Amino acid sequence: MKNNIKTDVVIIGGGPAGMMAASCLKDRNRRVILLEKNDRLGKKLLITGKGRCNVTNNCSSDELIKATVTGGRFLYSAFSSFSSADTMEYFESSGVPLKTERGNRVFPVSDKASSILEAMKRNLGNTEIIYESAISVKEGFTVETENYTVECESVIIATGGASYQRTGSSGDGYLFAERLGHTVVPIKPALIPIVTEEKDASEMQGLSLKNVVLSLYKKDRKKPLYSEMGEMLFTHFGISGPLVLTASCYIKDDPRDYRVDIDLKPALNKEMLHNRILRDFEENKNKALSNVLPLLLPKALVPVIMKRIGVDPLKKVNSITLQEREALVENLKALSFTVSSLRPIEEAIITSGGIKTSEIDPKTMESKICGGLFFAGEIIDVNALTGGFNLQIAFSTGYSAGMNA
Repeated sequence: MKNNIKTDVVIIGGGPAGMMAASCLKDRNRRVILLEKNDRLGKKLLITGKGRCNVTNNCSSDELIKATVTGGRFLYSAFSSFSSADTMEYFESSGVPLKTERGNRVFPVSDKASSILEAMKRNLGNTEIIYESAISVKEGFTVETENYTVECESVIIATGGASYQRTGSSGDGYLFAERLGHTVVPIKPALIPIVTEEKDASEMQGLSLKNVVLSLYKKDRKKPLYSEMGEMLFTHFGISGPLVLTASCYIKDDPRDYRVDIDLKPALNKEMLHNRILRDFEENKNKALSNVLPLLLPKALVPVIMKRIGVDPLKKVNSITLQEREALVENLKALSFTVSSLRPIEEAIITSGGIKTSEIDPKTMESKICGGLFFAGEIIDVNALTGGFNLQIAFSTGYSAGMNA
């Protein structure tokens, strides 16, 4: 027989959005039950930022909106109510010193995500937590687990998306929302590695490139959708790394309609690069091309470039034609890869898609369809670039839900 409980608010999901909402509700003296399907809170939070937890981005609310690829305008009120400065104050006043690194990325001084999680757990106060329970939500509100029937005034769904499913983000919240009348925008991976059509990417598996410029183009456009300098790497399936993950956010439809160009020498224009090559060739004119190119490139890139320009690796540089040099320059300035697909959603850092924002009050995160129902975090159809922006979305929407439930 199930135990019957009455409370003010039930929060479903013990990630950063759910814990932030619970922290706000605790401060408002609301009775809260937090339901977490895992055996502990913040399982996904612990692996963010490679275990260091890029907790936010030290920037203005306008910059937060600009970095939000989907749903930026919807988040205007949430970012205004709880900004990145508020997030930093929240953690520093909770005993977690923070530091700002390249790209305004904010991390705990400890470089440990556990510092952030422990602070959030401390701020839960006497919130009752029920772990490892299957959950169903009924209008009214009644929330049922395996052992409890919980009656409440409000429900906050903060179950995350469908990425990193091993951390518990299995998409349950979408089903709860649909049963209560909400529309779910089809979900797909975001911040995800890219599978390339060209197989020579796999020949460079493990090669990491720094200070290159990656540009994403849609095939019918000459202007890039995204172009930035940074780091990337080659894998057995294609390409990954910070630049690639960010570029993936701009792939909105069939991935096969896109290509990626990599400028391996962004500090040199084509003329300067041509002159540099001529100097190298003149100083090594009796050597084979395969022995000279390593002066310009990592060794793992050399065989791929030579295949792309169609030159025999043993051909001496004093025999290289003008046309072959120009082909070399073109490939160094725009090593091109056709996007075949994105990796599975299980490998995505975040999920694109989710609860339709037009059905949610942007000031309170309350459902416009079902009064007393609130949403927070990745379950909403919003997503942003890397750099702490997605965690800030979780904190801001969790704050709005917690302050209004």
